[in-house]
Amino acid sequence: MRIRADALSVDWFSSSYSNNQGGACVQGGLMPGAMAVRDSKVRQGPAFVVSAGVWRSFISALSRGEFEV
Repeated sequence: MRIRADALSVDWFSSSYSNNQGGACVQGGLMPGAMAVRDSKVRQGPAFVVSAGVWRSFISALSRGEFEV
């Protein structure tokens, strides 16, 4: 589901791979049974919200290297 990030009542956190140099940053927000993701530079922009199961599958695929190029 796609929704405006500022419409969500979540505590956003930055990726552990982010730094304070002003570069690209992905932020996440935990919701009951779901995960929201947004671009930190566009806080009023869209957020993608996925179920907890979909998020777990995505993280598992990342850890297995399925998206490496």
